Amino acid sequence: MANDVALRSAIVWLAVIIVLVGVRTLSLKKMMITYAFGMVGIAGILLPDWDFFDRDFSRWCYPITAEERAALHARRRSGLIKRCRIYPMRVIIYTTIYSFGLYKWWTFISS
Repeated sequence: MANDVALRSAIVWLAVIIVLVGVRTLSLKKMMITYAFGMVGIAGILLPDWDFFDRDFSRWCYPITAEERAALHARRRSGLIKRCRIYPMRVIIYTTIYSFGLYKWWTFISS
């Protein structure tokens, strides 16, 4: 990851949320679940190889070739593409997974 600022700020916000959960529930188990859920969430958003996923959905099952990676970097440097484009399939998958996870986390924490 070239810019660690986003990762650092996400981890700091996660620590704040963990402290709030701990103060509110007085449960170490719920704090640990919040930590695990938060780290998986951060890893799922900030750490993936976006060059790999920045291709057509049908190509996700195949490794990225050196030519494809070089072409993506060249287009990115020339300003033709943004770092992370919005694809409907990616948005649907992330929204479904994170919504379900957030719902399960909230029901566990609020019980």
